[in-house]
Amino acid sequence: MSAPAPPSAGAFPSPPGGFAPAPPPSTRRNVELLLLGLAAVVTTVSLVLVEASQEQAITWEIAKLGAAYLALFGVAHLAVRRFAAFADPLLLPIVALLNGLGLVLIHRLDLAEKQDAIFASQPIPSPDANQQVLWTGLGMVVFTGLLILLRDYRTLARYAYTLGLIGLVLLAIPAILPDRFSQVNGAKIWIRLPGFSVQPGEFAKILLIIFFAGVLVAKRDLFTAAGKHVFGMELPRARDMGPMLAVWIVCVGVLVLEKDLGTSLLIFCTVLCMLYIATERVGWVAVGTILLAIGFVFAYNAFGHVRVRVETWLHPFADYNNTGYQISQSLFGLATGGLAGTGLGSGRPSQVPFAKTDFIISAIGEELGLIGLAAVLMLFCVFVIRGLRTAIAVRDSFGKLLAAGLAFTIAIQLFVVVGGVTKLIPLTGLTTPFVSYGGSSLLANYALLALLIKVSDAARAPAPVRKRAPEPLADAPTEMVRRPKGGTA
Repeated sequence: MSAPAPPSAGAFPSPPGGFAPAPPPSTRRNVELLLLGLAAVVTTVSLVLVEASQEQAITWEIAKLGAAYLALFGVAHLAVRRFAAFADPLLLPIVALLNGLGLVLIHRLDLAEKQDAIFASQPIPSPDANQQVLWTGLGMVVFTGLLILLRDYRTLARYAYTLGLIGLVLLAIPAILPDRFSQVNGAKIWIRLPGFSVQPGEFAKILLIIFFAGVLVAKRDLFTAAGKHVFGMELPRARDMGPMLAVWIVCVGVLVLEKDLGTSLLIFCTVLCMLYIATERVGWVAVGTILLAIGFVFAYNAFGHVRVRVETWLHPFADYNNTGYQISQSLFGLATGGLAGTGLGSGRPSQVPFAKTDFIISAIGEELGLIGLAAVLMLFCVFVIRGLRTAIAVRDSFGKLLAAGLAFTIAIQLFVVVGGVTKLIPLTGLTTPFVSYGGSSLLANYALLALLIKVSDAARAPAPVRKRAPEPLADAPTEMVRRPKGGTA
């Protein structure tokens, strides 16, 4: 028999019994469950504080809201654990806390409306908190359904053009409907039928993000072609600006036909951010900024409702009892809240019109103060950062652009909402994601969350282990063995 061959230089000797198997990768789902429990505790305690401040008895109504909240997000956690095991553990708990805080504020405003109705000897309106729980449940159905049905988010790239066409149709439907079926508070952004109403623009923005992500991946050479250099920037060629001009025309059309400044601004800015991420060229940002300025000047000179919003933004107290009432009351509420707020249930947020929808940020600032409002904004910032981190970590270009677009649309929408409420920019009519009252917004944002969790799952999942194919016999290594003397080998 031949002696065992000495180990090659640099080889690591195998220990007796072989190596231990590698530990399974951590999914961090228990961390998510713990954070969801913390969000449930914060929400329940906040509901109790509202009842105590309003001198209300702790009734089964509070227990019902808390139990529904726990059940809904418990189902969402189980769906993530089963169908997106490696997803980011912070995304769902952040949304749960934001949704819970919105539920608390809507319940608090329900109590204020009830008191106002009693003082005015009017019928007590039905509480919107129960309706918000129902919309949250439907949102969970959409969320869970997407996690189950969408096994690989990359299949969306195959249908990018179809989804983009559906998004454009959804944007156009309110514009062609009669005013009685689409117009609310001057904006034609609804589809209103007996017993049913929906805001299709909320869903259109997600479909258009998918469309733009697919187009930017498929036509990347078109957007990265070299153009003229101006002030150190490489501007795009004139013949390559067709897609950007098409987006600009669509957004101006939404502004003109539907009087919806918020949606048009949100779509255009999101596309501009995705275009910069795909090309890394400042020239596209410069061109987009110029087009945005041209659109604003055109709208200001052509449409009276845009001029009214700008004048109200510049001089909110000039027409306090009419156009300036909303923003003035919002500023008064934020000033009343100060640093630490009046406390949950102790302020007067119902004095602000549309406090449950457009101006819920003002209600947060009044009752939780600058500290509470900063905490809420920090939650949104963490959500956006985790979304951008997902975009960096995922391996395919479509996933990168999709995750970045979904994260940026939340960031831009939050900036537009908070900027309008605090008089930083003119009011646009957008709602705060996951916090404001409304069914269309909740359903669309939970669909957005499901897509982001799917991309995060793919980004954080360990790379599949590829089995090494056995070497052909002809390529197997050979070794010459000397026959020992006086015997056979």
